[in-house]
Amino acid sequence: MSNEPSPERNADQPLVYQIRLQGHLGRQWANWFEGLILTLEANGETLLTGPVADQAALYGLLRKVRDLGLPLIEVIQVKS
Repeated sequence: MSNEPSPERNADQPLVYQIRLQGHLGRQWANWFEGLILTLEANGETLLTGPVADQAALYGLLRKVRDLGLPLIEVIQVKS
C-alpha cells in the first residue's frame, strides 16, 4: 500500500464516505451528522453518506455513532 496521493483525486476536495448502521435513526439526527445524507433503508439499516473533510472529521463522526449506541456495520470510501 502506498502513501502517495492518488493522481485522480484533487487533494483540496473532501472524500465521500458511507457509514452503515444497524437500526433506523430518526430524522432529527441529520443535523448532528454535519450535513451527511441520512437514508433509512427497508432492511432496517441507516446509511449516512457525504463528504468528510479529513480523517479527524471521520473519527469525529464515528464517535457520534458510538455515542448513539447503534451497531456500526461498515464504513466505506465512495468514489466521487
